[in-house]
Amino acid sequence: MEKTITIKREYNSLDTLQNFLKSTSSFECSKEYDIWEHRTDTNGQMEQCIVLKKSSMHGMKVFFQNENTLKMTYIIPNKIMNAYFGKSVRARKDIIQIVTGIIKQAVLAPGQKKAFEEMEQVFHKVSA
Repeated sequence: MEKTITIKREYNSLDTLQNFLKSTSSFECSKEYDIWEHRTDTNGQMEQCIVLKKSSMHGMKVFFQNENTLKMTYIIPNKIMNAYFGKSVRARKDIIQIVTGIIKQAVLAPGQKKAFEEMEQVFHKVSA
């Protein structure tokens, strides 16, 4: 799950957005390096994102696509849980991995969608 929104000009940096989220949100908020997609900047350094955590199983990664466009993506913030239940990026999968992937999606998808929608509500005040 992901969504892109346009935000107000006064919130166009990760630091100001993080301060806003810490003061208005009940979710745990931190600024971390983007280990989920391994995005890099023009200097080859790993880019940062804001991580909102509802629990160790439900979270959201937020980063800027450009100056005032914010991209929100569902993640599993716990690195161990993400290894088991996160998206597999393997090019080839065997039949067991395909079947367990389908089962994971059927069981986890409703809870993930609900958590994503709850965390998304926090950004209505900063959207343009």
